[in-house]
Amino acid sequence: MRRAGQVMDSWQSDALDLLMSVKPDGKWACREYGEIVARQNGKGGILEARALTGFLVLGERLVMWSAHEVKTALEAFRRCQDLLIGLGEEIGPNLIQVGETVIKVNNSSGAEGFERLDTRQRIRFIARSKGSGRGFSGDLVIIDETFAYTHVMHDALLPTMNARPNPQIIYTSSPPLDSFSGEPMFDLRERAEAGGDDALGWRDWGLEGLLDELDRVDLDNQESWAATNPALGMRVSLETLAFNRRSMSDVGFAREILGIWPRQNKGGGAIDVKQWDDLTDKDSRRQGDVAIGVDIAPLRDYAAIAVYGLRGDELGHTQLLDYRPGVGWLVDRIVELRDTLDPVAIGMGRGTYASLVTDLEKVGVTVPENPEEPLRGELAVTNGVEMAAACGQIIDAVKQGTIRHLGENPLDAAVSGAKTRQTGDTIAWHRLDTSTDISPLVSVTMARWSYTTRVDLVTADYDVLDSVY
Repeated sequence: MRRAGQVMDSWQSDALDLLMSVKPDGKWACREYGEIVARQNGKGGILEARALTGFLVLGERLVMWSAHEVKTALEAFRRCQDLLIGLGEEIGPNLIQVGETVIKVNNSSGAEGFERLDTRQRIRFIARSKGSGRGFSGDLVIIDETFAYTHVMHDALLPTMNARPNPQIIYTSSPPLDSFSGEPMFDLRERAEAGGDDALGWRDWGLEGLLDELDRVDLDNQESWAATNPALGMRVSLETLAFNRRSMSDVGFAREILGIWPRQNKGGGAIDVKQWDDLTDKDSRRQGDVAIGVDIAPLRDYAAIAVYGLRGDELGHTQLLDYRPGVGWLVDRIVELRDTLDPVAIGMGRGTYASLVTDLEKVGVTVPENPEEPLRGELAVTNGVEMAAACGQIIDAVKQGTIRHLGENPLDAAVSGAKTRQTGDTIAWHRLDTSTDISPLVSVTMARWSYTTRVDLVTADYDVLDSVY
């Protein structure tokens, strides 16, 4: 790589030492290797060094470099072409000579790559799909940007290695985008952390934490920036990272720069997470009346407030208005939202109501004196039967596709971690495990139930103010 004009960083050299180590029998110590690191640190350089060494030195018959998009695969192809030219010289149209080796460059769309004319060894660059890679028998398979790699793609690519005597597959990426994508990445990390898989090499430079718990992470700690960006001071500058911090969202900076992962979606809940994910609409907006839903986590370490209303196309719109640690902030925020949004109702379960009733009464947030003629902004408190109905209505709305949401991490995590618990003839939301906070989902459930049960009982005197976005 130095001869080609690209000096490797020490952390890149360390990666190559690890992924190219061999056992006494000459087979790769790491049949699988993963390098998970923040964007623009130079993980592509590791792949270029490994691919060209296999092509020029190790005699690997086919190197398959896959990327999630055509443009990403083409960029890798062009970088490798520049390196080959740096090692030798162009001797004709689409021909490069490196020492005594003549290499043909294939620029045909969809078939980009290199072929040695002496040995017929090849490097192919492909964009991933369900079927891409079928029919090829790769000695080296590169999964660039694994965050956009699925089990279906994995099932198409992995068998290409079966007939090869000493194959290797390499994964490089920043963390998954959300809980619903990049399933193989979650599986790889779980295997790596469990230990005992001697054929898997794994380095994850990311910071501890979860994307839906960023209040527990100091995003401004420059020591963390340095720890998660091994190329800092070389191709990545502190000034650039500071600019990223100012310009990016907290979630974007945490994932792309600090390498923090989203919570894994393990499935098995009451709501089909794929269906839920399909109902994401970042541009969704409600029109007209709304209801507010409130819930407190069992340990009172978090609380959530959600809103529900209808869009112009009559589909339901829901979103989180607030989600914070503790409960001391909750009553003041309820009053603020009541005064701003003039909701048809403020919904909550009996447990939440019981814990807040004294403070709510002090600020004039109460249940209706006449349940048949409720007023705007009054409480709607569910009993067991009503809670069962509310849970069922949310489940049905997702199945029927009649609701839209913004794709907020705390709410997505709550959906993936929620199941229903049956008591007698009623059901209620319950957590799949103690690490999951489902209060965002419960607050959405309360908001929707409050809207559907109260909107026809109150009269709108004027247009409701726009919601807080």
